[in-house]
Amino acid sequence: MPIGGWESENGKSPGPAPGLARVLVTGAGGFIGGALVEELVRDGHEVVAVDRKPVEDWYRVFEEVDNRVLDLRRADSCKEAVDGVQLVYNLAADMGGMGFIENNKALCMLSVLINTHLIEAAVEAGVERFLFASSACVYAADKQTSADVEPLREGDAYPAMPEDGYGWEKLFSERMCRHFTEDFGLETRIARYHNVYGPHGTYDGGREKAPAAICRKVAKAKLTGEHEIDVWGDGEQTRSFTYIADAVYGTRLLMESSFGAPLNIGSSEMVTINELIDIVERIAGITVQRRYDTTAPQGVRGRNSDNTLIRQELGWEPTTSLEKGLEATYRWVHDQLAAQAPYRWEGAEPRIPA
Repeated sequence: MPIGGWESENGKSPGPAPGLARVLVTGAGGFIGGALVEELVRDGHEVVAVDRKPVEDWYRVFEEVDNRVLDLRRADSCKEAVDGVQLVYNLAADMGGMGFIENNKALCMLSVLINTHLIEAAVEAGVERFLFASSACVYAADKQTSADVEPLREGDAYPAMPEDGYGWEKLFSERMCRHFTEDFGLETRIARYHNVYGPHGTYDGGREKAPAAICRKVAKAKLTGEHEIDVWGDGEQTRSFTYIADAVYGTRLLMESSFGAPLNIGSSEMVTINELIDIVERIAGITVQRRYDTTAPQGVRGRNSDNTLIRQELGWEPTTSLEKGLEATYRWVHDQLAAQAPYRWEGAEPRIPA
């Protein structure tokens, strides 16, 4: 399915289709940002890639891109970043998995400075479209108390009761986008991501999410022969997980659409954490003993994406099965671990190719 312009009900485009443009991607040194930059470059866009981290610490770097290190919490940096661009994908945020966001609420809240300064600079610079990367963490906690959760529709963010810290920042920034559209005419798009995972993502260090963490633990068990892993919670909490290629594809479809309200970009394939481990075990060809830590951060009891609206508005929803996505992710994580000491011993199991 090609990503192109749109058609409204009367057969006319609701605005100028982006076509080939000068595009800003913030958070470009991160997981989703790096994958998005790759796709934009492949399609011929001129890309300005911005991140706060030194370039050598970016997940992926592309030489043909205008790579810049800027602290977008500063208004002057935002003005520099948006100069001369037509489209902005704002993926910059201080974030991580549940362990990080539960223990760094203030840091997560400070990301509001990025979106505030960036969207203001975008209006001043005459940017045509502005996409904000939101999160399923905006959804009301009282709708996520059961593992057998009803899939979350976009309207379930209200009455507001989001994830403390991170979720509140995302919900506030969504409202900022809405009101900048109403008051200043800036076309905004809001992507509510549901647990994006895949190769080239964070898999250790405390910011990783469940799929990468489980892949790392099982890969380490296989490499060391110590077939035991720690599991946060009782393993019966439920989630849906979205493969990186689907997340990027959906993001671009949304940017090029005429839809301006928040939209779920997430798989509707819900599993328990125990089922997630089962899949990774099958991929690795081993069985692990699970040590459950019910004192560890667990987040909401259940969360899944209702994709009714994205099918209606974009004619698409994420299609990569969890098994297929985890296979690619596990092999990449295993490959990273196998290349590191202490796993590079003589006679060690061969590295799994990507």
